[in-house]
Amino acid sequence: MLTASIEHMIEPLESGLTPGGSAPDPFEALEAAPLPTERLEAELCALAGHITAATCRFLIFLGEFDARRGWASWDMPSCAAWLSWKCQIAPGTAREHVRVAAALRTLPVIRRAFAAAAMSYSKVRALTRIATPATEQDLASMAAGMTASQAERFARAYHQCKERETEDRPGQRAPRKSLRWRFDEDTGGITFTVALPPEQGAVLLQALRAAAGDLEHPHDDEQEGREDKPQPVTADSRPEPFRIGTTDLADALAEVAGAYLREKIISADNADIYQVVIHTTPQALTTRPGEDPASVPAGTPLPIGNPAWPGRCHVEDGPAITPQAAQLIACGATASTMVHDPGSGEILNVGRRSRRATPAIRRAVRERDGYRCTFPGCDSRRTDLHHITWWSRGGHTSAANLQLLCKAHHAIVHDKGYIITRRPGGYTFTRPDGLTLATPPALPQPAGGISQTHDAAITPDTISKPVYGERLDLHLAIWIALNNKHDRQPEHTAQAA
Repeated sequence: MLTASIEHMIEPLESGLTPGGSAPDPFEALEAAPLPTERLEAELCALAGHITAATCRFLIFLGEFDARRGWASWDMPSCAAWLSWKCQIAPGTAREHVRVAAALRTLPVIRRAFAAAAMSYSKVRALTRIATPATEQDLASMAAGMTASQAERFARAYHQCKERETEDRPGQRAPRKSLRWRFDEDTGGITFTVALPPEQGAVLLQALRAAAGDLEHPHDDEQEGREDKPQPVTADSRPEPFRIGTTDLADALAEVAGAYLREKIISADNADIYQVVIHTTPQALTTRPGEDPASVPAGTPLPIGNPAWPGRCHVEDGPAITPQAAQLIACGATASTMVHDPGSGEILNVGRRSRRATPAIRRAVRERDGYRCTFPGCDSRRTDLHHITWWSRGGHTSAANLQLLCKAHHAIVHDKGYIITRRPGGYTFTRPDGLTLATPPALPQPAGGISQTHDAAITPDTISKPVYGERLDLHLAIWIALNNKHDRQPEHTAQAA
């Protein structure tokens, strides 16, 4: 008798996704029976209250689920990853939900106000960053008279004051070292916020000074003999104030980073990891200023989401850039070709039979899989290439047989023998016991109205508190919060001991 086991399988990709279900269109129902404006306003306020109470119940259940580690049975790295996968919530929002859910378990005052829709989720999210069981009563009372935006400002300022208070205590000074960045949704630009200790800050300042000088006079040998040449900055000395424009400093920072990458590319075995990749098209590279690349005749029109769309021009896994910026970069950059099927957008096979993927195959797989781990719920950018049909089972090293997995899930897939199936829009992971993890799974159809998801008594006035939006006296609010009896009690207890 012969036995056989299927390790992995690949199904042909088809265009379109199968919807998880259908429901009546509420907009069509509203058009059929329009409501008076006053009734519409009351419905909005009532629904906001219902959503708040239902969100509280959702977070209470989420906190209990996290405490029981129910997500671990799905081979998820965290509860936030499970929430992102199972409930189709963005990773950042999922992490914030898990944080708030954990905080609510120890904050009964805020929890009861939240459950009764007397405090919105926005306020709860802000207060859970700073509240403790000893201070939550006073903080909740103060926040009751604030708008959601004012509560956010108050929580940020309170947190900063508490941090400084901790730093001023002997032996409790926290290290100030961080780098944060955010993308501007409108322009695609990046804003950096950096905090460094003195010695490392001096290194960065000196590098910017040197780079800014190079940018202004890249080949000026007379700089060596100038008496006003910037002197070295040490951790014990305060740097001289910059007399260079902020735009020049920004260019200098980019030059410092670019010089590091260029040096690494020369000696690296895999230069791709040090390269900034721009995805564009021949139409975009030949477009004249003011001309739309998508309007250039190129055969059958393609939708914007198609990888071969003529107007495509963006940083890999990043924001869009103008065709003119891409043309400027192309003057001194290395260009390589990635061919897409104009119909399906699928990347054509560029690989050969080799266990180790070539840089071209890596680029193709990263482009197709979105530069992140493809395991359900995982959003890690640090990934390996995994053979869907294992190399040991005769699988080829080609773009069609490779996918991205982080190191942890790469090991889990091999250790537990997951069966992986490519399908439209992603992959399906099936465990040997038959349990299937789809990406993303369809949400179940709701049963009943939203009023049945909680026990709060909601009216149109529940969520509408007497907050008139007057100007917040932030200094007074912080002084009151830091000097209430609950906040001082732990210090008095410590002094008495």
